[in-house]
Amino acid sequence: MTEPARNFLREEAVQEEEYTADAIQVLKGLEGVRKRPAMYIGDTSENGLHELVKEIVNNSIDEAMAGRCSRIDVTITAQGTARVQDNGRGIPTDFHVEENKSGVEVVMTMLHAGGKFDKKAYQVSGGLHGVGASVVNALSEWCTVEVWQKGKVHLQRYARGLPETDLEVIGGTDQTGTIIEFKPDAEIFETVEFSFEFIAIRLRELAFLTGGVEINVLDERSGDADCYLYEGGLQEFVRFLNEGRSVLHPDPIYLQGERDEVVVEVALQYNDSYQETLFTYANNIKTDEGGTHLVGFRSALTRTINNYANRNNLLKNVKFNVSGEDTREGIAAVVSVKIPEPQFEGQTKGKLGNSEVKGIVDSFVSEALSTYLEENPDIAKRIVDKIVEAGRAREAARKARELTRRKGVLDGGTLPGKLADCSIRDPAQTEIFLVEGDSAGGSAAMARDQSFQAVLPMFGKPLNVEKARIDRVLGNDKLLPLITALGTSLGEDYNFEKLRYGKIIIMADADVDGSHIRTLIMTFFFRYMRDLIEKGKIYLAQPPLFQVKKGKQELYAFNQAERDGHIAALGGNGHGDGRGIVIQRYKGLGEMNPEQLWETTMDPERRTLLQVAIDYAVEADHLFTLLMGEKVEPRREFIEKYALEVKNLDTF
Repeated sequence: MTEPARNFLREEAVQEEEYTADAIQVLKGLEGVRKRPAMYIGDTSENGLHELVKEIVNNSIDEAMAGRCSRIDVTITAQGTARVQDNGRGIPTDFHVEENKSGVEVVMTMLHAGGKFDKKAYQVSGGLHGVGASVVNALSEWCTVEVWQKGKVHLQRYARGLPETDLEVIGGTDQTGTIIEFKPDAEIFETVEFSFEFIAIRLRELAFLTGGVEINVLDERSGDADCYLYEGGLQEFVRFLNEGRSVLHPDPIYLQGERDEVVVEVALQYNDSYQETLFTYANNIKTDEGGTHLVGFRSALTRTINNYANRNNLLKNVKFNVSGEDTREGIAAVVSVKIPEPQFEGQTKGKLGNSEVKGIVDSFVSEALSTYLEENPDIAKRIVDKIVEAGRAREAARKARELTRRKGVLDGGTLPGKLADCSIRDPAQTEIFLVEGDSAGGSAAMARDQSFQAVLPMFGKPLNVEKARIDRVLGNDKLLPLITALGTSLGEDYNFEKLRYGKIIIMADADVDGSHIRTLIMTFFFRYMRDLIEKGKIYLAQPPLFQVKKGKQELYAFNQAERDGHIAALGGNGHGDGRGIVIQRYKGLGEMNPEQLWETTMDPERRTLLQVAIDYAVEADHLFTLLMGEKVEPRREFIEKYALEVKNLDTF
């Protein structure tokens, strides 16, 4: 009997039992949060852990948006706790008559309690549901709240969401603000180890979005620290996105205004790249899936630039229609709206749904951008010239697609000759290995399980698409077989639903050249098939660097530390001298025979795969630009800054 059938029978048996009021479980206070934490923070992994910090910081940011806070300090303490301090008004300490407890205790122990349900305390807010602080409290082993307000310092302690003390006055002060420190509950989370990098990246993004607010982050464990203060706000955000690129105009175009209680803020700057880099926010919440503000912005951008170009006869020799895609090539832009009552939708609640926002953003951006172009004709002409060039490249790409389509290449009609395909056709059950080199490709093809594993050898280094338009991508002999094998096509014809494999596994040598090839392939996916990453389809194989052998014992190591551990386990010293230990370092996958390759890298029961994810799209976009773009100086500065932090660098 199948597992679903057994589950169904168990459900049927339960339904036969008497259903009375005694069967109804009432979860009081914050018990429901502890029982179902994923409903409130997404999951209990590293992402959920850091969501706790984000929730508390968002409350401080709301104070900043209300004009009541100018500094936020976030500390990972030496004891592994998180502490967030701001100089805002402080959580209300006065007595809440209806709930018969202090305002602090109401906020910290009751869901849907806060000052954000009407417009009296906060005109706009990122924490609209009143669950942030109470959820953090519920999921912490302990939590303390210190409020500086009305000349007094107040303190209250909690344990797993329950008050351990009353709100007490412990001193005096002439300042205002709130300090919340908490220790995540190890009974809830898979890990309680905070990541400085994880937190710092999010805080920098918030600092860009809240210009003029100083945000400090400190890790007492390592001494790492950063201070983010961007007086220019979104303009500095766009400059950050364009670091490593050559820009068409020195200063970002900045548009800001308010209509019908909706504040619209836009910064944009064109560069000489071939990608669109566009991020949208609503009340400082990142809207990864876009929404009405994005639709309004794109519509206004295309129409306004076309109208300007036609009025000034800048398209008189152009024999094609300029499209929205053309107007967005090489643009770096941030669109931020502040709305009294935002409505989020989509699978991850990352899409703004307020219908009225589309028209507001559209009309505002149209008017403001039109005025800017009229007042800056030199910049306007540079932008139009860039757009016309993009249109010509788009036409060339269309012809290239038509040519390859007639040959049955892009749509999977004619598969690459070097592809060793699998027999199963259901993508949910299949995987393809993109293997560096013909030799390794041959070994992998022999080692694989032919029923569900396909192998495509990748010879030579792929095109760096950070420096190339789609027409060059479609003509590249390294990338075209990959596009064909995947079956999704590219550009305007791209269709995720036609993906032929459930897992795409990049398998390159475990050395510097292999890392470079992995990076080039990842750059291609990030720029042209990003949803393959977002939907969890891209993986990195982890081939071993060493084999440590003594007699019939064969052990594999993926780094030097693991190699030395194997040597010690077999009774050897640092070099294995004189003890019959043989150490082989693999310079490439081709040095492994098929059996070794299967055992170490391809067998689903024993292999290690790293799933590629985009936790922070802004940081990912910035790094791809910095490391793969045209400009050398920013790349050199990055390498010099982080050179001493490199781990597992291949030095052999």
